[in-house]
Formats: sequence, structure tokens, C-alpha cells
Amino acid sequence: MEKERLHTIPLKNIRIHDSFWDKYVRLVKEVLIPYQWDILNDRLEGVETSHCIQNFKIAAGEASGEFGGAVFQDTDVAKWLEAAAYVLETNPDPDLERLADETINLIGRAQGEDGYLNTYFTIKEPGLRWTNLKEGHELYTAGHMIEAAVAYYEATGKEKFLEIVKGMADLICRIFGPEEGKCHGYPGHQEIELALIRLYGVTEKEDYLKLAKYFIDQRGVGENYFLKEERSPRYQQIFPEFAGYDARYSQSHLPVREQTTAEGHAVRAVYMYCAMADLAYYYQEEGLRKACRTLWQDMIKRRMYLTGSIGSSGLLERFTTDYDLPNNCNYSETCASIGLALFGRRMAQMEKDASYMDVAERALYNTVLAGIAMDGKSFFYVNPLEVWPENCMERTSKEHVKPVRQKWFGVACCPPNIARTLASLGQYIYFMDDHTLYVNLYISGNVSAELACGTVEASVVSDLTNTGHVELEFKKEKAPYSYRIALRIPDYVRNYRIRENGAELGGFQLEKGYLYLEAEEDAVKLEIDFEVPAEFVRANPKVREDAGKVALVKGPLVYCLEETDNGANLPAVFADARQEIREEYREDLLGGTTTLKFKGMRLTDHEWQDGALYGARENRFQKAELTAVPYHCWNNRTPGEMLVWMHEKL
Repeated sequence: MEKERLHTIPLKNIRIHDSFWDKYVRLVKEVLIPYQWDILNDRLEGVETSHCIQNFKIAAGEASGEFGGAVFQDTDVAKWLEAAAYVLETNPDPDLERLADETINLIGRAQGEDGYLNTYFTIKEPGLRWTNLKEGHELYTAGHMIEAAVAYYEATGKEKFLEIVKGMADLICRIFGPEEGKCHGYPGHQEIELALIRLYGVTEKEDYLKLAKYFIDQRGVGENYFLKEERSPRYQQIFPEFAGYDARYSQSHLPVREQTTAEGHAVRAVYMYCAMADLAYYYQEEGLRKACRTLWQDMIKRRMYLTGSIGSSGLLERFTTDYDLPNNCNYSETCASIGLALFGRRMAQMEKDASYMDVAERALYNTVLAGIAMDGKSFFYVNPLEVWPENCMERTSKEHVKPVRQKWFGVACCPPNIARTLASLGQYIYFMDDHTLYVNLYISGNVSAELACGTVEASVVSDLTNTGHVELEFKKEKAPYSYRIALRIPDYVRNYRIRENGAELGGFQLEKGYLYLEAEEDAVKLEIDFEVPAEFVRANPKVREDAGKVALVKGPLVYCLEETDNGANLPAVFADARQEIREEYREDLLGGTTTLKFKGMRLTDHEWQDGALYGARENRFQKAELTAVPYHCWNNRTPGEMLVWMHEKL
């Protein structure tokens, strides 16, 4: 296997100036960070109470009261700090940095003398530490704290937060491991594994990498630890729904190298796969690498939605079986799509294969962006592909589907996860190795990369999702050495033309989806015209929910119908896929977006005026002019029905 993998480029070296993405990147700094901070401090009325900052004050002895929120409540502030770190790395802000420092100081004051850091167990159950790994989320919570601290150190160079989490990580290393007398368990919710690897990356302390590997190696080996844990007299159930535990739910049913299908809780799964990919690289282990490839292929070929979302069951937020992809009751958690993108990015880095970025891009442009309203103040946790608002009733199988975004959640993992993802978008745009600068996502902006030949400066002007035209300019310091440029050719591109310094290039041979060019001049100008048509796509007929249906896509964007444009009862619409799709850019719509217009038919109720529910009657149709908008835009206007997969008129 490759001894080296591709690297992301520090966010401080990347600037985004993109007509599509700019508004979302600005939204993090201008809206999400302050809005979520107010929520974490319980300052806003009409939203779920967070308790988050108050819990830390209580744990630090600076306030009285009881713990509030979920057992993993600390992770909301951890992800907020991680998002703040990425913002500070790209846009220094003394006021935000001061606020983050004050929060970090509070977290430090809430830490135990032995390094323990968890407000739930400190306040509510101090005698039950490490007794319920299945549900207690201690390791999961520690993982998000570690990720935030690493990001903050990389952004600011300040070590205090890093020292705090090192104290917790060192404690975990003393408690867990293969040695006699240590706990031989593993996390109920994976996250600590990838976080320990990130911590190793900045500290070079081998103990962290070894413990991450131990958690992965131990999972699913021998008697299931969670079942053994339940027999302990100190074990106390936290979540009643976990009684009668299913090992597949936590991916502990088999050793990880023997797992071939994506199982259980979707977020747990992809966070674990991220760690497996990292460890495959650090230990140069083919077994883990093969397992990652197999699990990836299972997900994207049999268990992933068109929108790049995963986890089809509303019950326990999990994978089910191959091709089980319902549209109106699926879960498709926003966090799961973020995890899928994180896993895809790691696989692309390890395999130097652009196909992984095709999926990561799909997740980012659709489900991740759909998870946040355009004003940044409401969110989707669940991302269906069909919504009938009146049918999303409490105490039914669809009660998890919300027809409108929510201001916050009792379990609010998704909103701060969206914030940290958008703030770190640059990590997906470019990769590099010693001799090559990789362009993955065609997002307008600038980058500075330190290659073996010296500093390479690149600028990108992209109109990928509209005209498909992209201009790139590369400059390097004068030196006798050349370097390479690797351009990802997306899977949705039907054709493309490239000009270098005005001259047409040809005879390309792609290597795993990348087109490599030798850059021998100090300045290289490229123009690319990608053919990115709007088109109807179909699903494998084994996807029963989508058999005989079509969906609309343009490039990475999936489109949908909304009631506000097309009227109610959208499942009565039949699309004519033989008709022309007309693109129309609307500056006044949804902040400026391209709509797709096409002809179809609509079932009428002409034969049903008597109110009968069933009958031997003919279907009657009327012509319909239909309008589709990007999926990520839905529910930013008048609430109503939404539909991705339409019946196809034959």
C-alpha cells in the first residue's frame, strides 16, 4: 500500500471567494457562532434549553444546581469551540478568541485533579465513571473535546486547551488497554479513536495512537464487552431503548477487519471507519485498508441515498438492509452525512482516488447544506427525500421527520457539527503531497501550498454548478524544479475541454479520477469547460421505493419539487424524462439559484368526485409545467410538501 497519503492544507492558507459557498462560510462566523453561543448559555426563548455552559459552571463549583441535558451534553460546546477554531484560523477575531479562551478556562476549572473531564458524571453520577461504556458516552465526549483542542492549538498556537485534553487522554490511557488490570472495553459511540489519532498528530505521543488502535482492535473480539458490562452490579441503564442490546448497533458484532456491511447506528459507524482509515495509514496495514474499501463500497452501492445521506431507519438512527431506502420515513441524520464526508476524504487521501470525493461532495452539497436554514438559525436533524407535513405526526412512525427546521434540539449534535464542517470546508477543496497540488472541489478562492519545489500559489474562479466553466492559475517561486497539478474530474461530468495558457490540451489519461499535468513554467493558466447537464437519473430497481421513478440532478446538486411551486399532492406528478430540462437562474429566489423547469403530467381527481376511496376507474392526467429547486434549498420559503423521486411518465 502507499507509504504516504495526501495531506490537507492548513486552513490559514486557503481563502474562499465563491458565489455559491461564500454565504455559508460567512454564515458560520456572522450567525452560527454567536447564535449557538447564546443557546449554549440559555439566553434565547422558544428553543430547547441547552444547559451546556451552566453544567460546566456547576462542575467547576461556580454555580449550584443539577446537571441538565443529555449524558453527552458537553460535546455541544466542544464542537462549538472546534468551529470557532477553524474560523479563527481563517479570519482572526480578537473578540471571538477571547470568548473561546474564557470558555476553555471554564472547562479547565471543571476538570478533576486526575484529568477527568465530563460534567454529567462529575455532577450527577460521580461514583459511576467508566461503568457504562455502552451508553455513558464518556469516551465519545472526550473525543470531541480532544478534536476541539487540537483544532484550537493549530489555529492559535495556544496550548492550554491541549494540556487540558492531554490530561484526560492520559487518564484514559491509564484506564484502558491490553495490560492486566486495565479495562478491556471500548467506546459505545465511536469518536475517541479518530480524536486520539489527531492528538497524536500534534503531540507525537505514541500512547495515543496505540490506544486508538487498541479500541479498534478490541471491538467485536471475544465476548461482547457491552453484554458483559450489563451483568455488573454497578451497571445502570441510561437509555431504556438499549435494553436487549444488539451488537450490530454498535458495530461490535464482529472484529472490524471481518465486517463487510455497514451496520447499526450510522454516525457511530462512519466515525469508526474514519479511525480505521487513519490507522491503516499509520500502521501500513492492508487488513484495515481492505475493510475500509469493502465497507465504503457497501454503503455507496447499497445503503446510501442520492443526496449522500445514510442511515435509513428512524428507529435507533441506523442502517437496515441492502436497498432499503425509504424516502418519507428515513432518518438520514445530518451528522451521518458529515461522517460520510470525513470518511470519504480520508479514503481519497489514502487511495489517491477521486471517486471518494465524488461522494463527499454529494454529501456536502445536499444533506449537509439542507441541515441548515439560509438564515443560520434553524436546523434539520433528519433529512427525508419526501415530506407530507400533515403526516409527520407525533407518536407515529414518522414523528422524527420534521416538516420545518427546528431552532434547536434536546439532542443537538447536528447544529454545531454543521458549523465545524462549514468552517473547515477548505480541508476538502485541496490536497497535496511533496510534488503535487490536488484540486478536489471547484470552489472559487485562493490557496498557498508548500511543495518540494517551493511555494505554489493557486487561484480558482469557478462556475461549476451553472455553466461548468472553471479558470485556474498557478504560480510558483522561480526555481529549477517542476511540480504536478492534479485535477479531479467529477463523475457527473459528461465531457470536458482544457486549455493551458490558451492552447487546447488533449490525449488525457485519468488516474483514479484525477488528471495530472506537469507544471514546468513559473505561471500556468488553465481553463476548463465541464459539460455538466441537468438530467434525470434512476435508481437500481432493487430500491423498491424508487422503482419506476426519476430524480433530477445537475452536477453535485440533487433537485426536488416543492409545494409552493408545484401545488399539493406531489406524488401525483409524473415527470416526462424525454422532454427538455430548462435551466433558469433566479437572482431573486433563495439567495440566487438555478431552477430546473420541465414538462410532466399530474393525476387528476376527476373520476373521484364522489369521494370514493377505491374503484375500477381510469387514471386521468393533465399537463403540468413543473419547477425544481436544489434539495438543500427546500423549506426556506412557505412550508409544504417536498419530493425528490417522481413517477416517470412512460
